[in-house]
Amino acid sequence: MPLVCWRTWKSPVLEAENLIIAFALLRDSRIPEQPPGDSVPHDPNSRTTRIWGAYTVGIETLSRGSQENQPDQPEHCQDPGYQDPGHQDSDYQKPDYQQPEYQEPSADSFDELAAELLIRSRNAVDPVLRAAVDSMPESMARIAAYHFGWREADGSPVAADSGKAIRPAMVLAAARACAAEPAVPAPRSGSGPGPGAPLAPGAVPAPGSAAVPADPARAVLAAAAAVELVHNFTLLHDDVIDRDETRRHRPTAWRVFGSTEAILAGDALHSLALRTLAEDAHPAAPAAMRHLAQCVVELCAGQQADCAFEQRSNVTLAECLAMAEAKTGALLGSACAIGALYAGAGEEAAQAMDAFGRQIGLAFQLIDDLIGIWGDPAVTGKPAGADLLVRKKSLPVVAALTSGTPAAAELAEIYALDRPLTEAEVRRAAEAVERAGGRAWAQGASCERMAAAIEHLATAVPDPAAADELLALAELVTRRNH
Repeated sequence: MPLVCWRTWKSPVLEAENLIIAFALLRDSRIPEQPPGDSVPHDPNSRTTRIWGAYTVGIETLSRGSQENQPDQPEHCQDPGYQDPGHQDSDYQKPDYQQPEYQEPSADSFDELAAELLIRSRNAVDPVLRAAVDSMPESMARIAAYHFGWREADGSPVAADSGKAIRPAMVLAAARACAAEPAVPAPRSGSGPGPGAPLAPGAVPAPGSAAVPADPARAVLAAAAAVELVHNFTLLHDDVIDRDETRRHRPTAWRVFGSTEAILAGDALHSLALRTLAEDAHPAAPAAMRHLAQCVVELCAGQQADCAFEQRSNVTLAECLAMAEAKTGALLGSACAIGALYAGAGEEAAQAMDAFGRQIGLAFQLIDDLIGIWGDPAVTGKPAGADLLVRKKSLPVVAALTSGTPAAAELAEIYALDRPLTEAEVRRAAEAVERAGGRAWAQGASCERMAAAIEHLATAVPDPAAADELLALAELVTRRNH
C-alpha cells in the first residue's frame, strides 16, 4: 500500500498551476491496492478518488516540472531522494493501471472543513481570551486589545483581523481526534467544585477514565486560549525585535504604544496563559502547564538563535532548521500534545502528537519564509521582499547561500552591503534565491515535513476519519498566502 500520495493545489505563493505537496497517508488509510476501475461507479469528490487522481497528476507534474529561472542546480536539489519542480526524471514510467479521471472539486471539502474549523475555534476561544485580557490592568489591557484587533489605539471598539487562530484550532482538533469514550469529568482536588483526587506528578488522565470529559473540545477551551495567549506574547516581542511596522494590516503595537509598553504587554500575556491553565479544573491542566512552560523556553532559544544568525555569515541549513523547529514547531507541537492530554491520551500518543505538530510547524515556517520573500503586499500587509529588506537568514535564503552556485555568491554580496537595500537590490536578491534553488528547496522541504507529520499522526490517531480535522488544518498551513 502506498504511504505517500500527492495532492495538487494552486497557490499564489508557489505560483504554479499544478505544484504538489507530498501529503502522506495514514498508514492504515482505506486506500485500495488498485484504483477503482471504470466499471465501478465512483464519486469524483470522494477522498479515495481524489487521492488516486492527484497521485498521478502530482507525479507527472513533479517529473515534468519547469526549468525556468533555475540555471544553477544546488546540491540540495541533487539529492536523489528529493525531486524539485525543475527536475527531469528520464527513468519515470507512467503507471500502467487504468486511472479514473481526476476532477478537482470546485469547492474543496478540506478547504471548507479547515475554514469552518478556524471560524469555530475563533468563536469558541475569543470569549476566554477577552476575559483574560479584561483581567489585566487597564494600561496593559489596552495594548493587548489593540494587538488582538478588538480595539483601536484610543480604546474604541473595532472589528479588525485577530489572526487565523490556527494554534487553538489545532488544540481543539487534537482533543477531538484523541478523545476516549465520553465520561463525566472529575476536577482535580482544590481547583474547582466537586470531588476528585490530585493526579501524581506528570500523570495524565487515562483513556476511558472519569477524567475524560464528554465534550473534549469544550473542556479544552482554556488550554486552547492559553496556547493562543503564548502565541500572541511571542508576536508582540517578535515585532519589537524585528522592528516590523505592520501586522494584520495595522501598525504594530510597539509603533503605536512604544517598545517598552509592547514588551511588557507581551510579558503579561505570557503570565495570563500560565494563570489560565493554573486555574483550570481539568486533571490534565498541570501537565499542560509544564508542557507549555517548557515550550516557551524552547521558543526563546529559537528566537535568540534567529537573532544571532543575523550577525553571522556562515549559518548552516541544519542550524536554520533547528532554529525553525524551536521558534515555530515547538508551539504547534505543544498545541497538539496539550489537546491530546486533555482528551485522555497516553504519553506515547501525546509525544506523537507533539512530533506531528512540530513537523507541521516546520512546513508552516517554510511557507512563511516563502511568503516573506514572494508574498503579495496587498495580502500580507508587509512590503514586498520584507525578509530580504532586513537581510533575514530565512530557510530559503540559507538554502541558497549554502548551495555553492554563482547565484549564491551574488546573494551573499547583496547581503554584505553596509547600507539599506534599494528596491532593485531586493528584487535581485529574490531572483538570486530562486536561481540558487532556495525557493525550490523550500517547496520540496515543506512536502517532506508534511509527509513526516502524517506518519507521526498515524501513531496517535490510527483511524483516518478521526484525523480529518487535523489533516485539513495541516493542509491549510501549507496552502496559505499570508
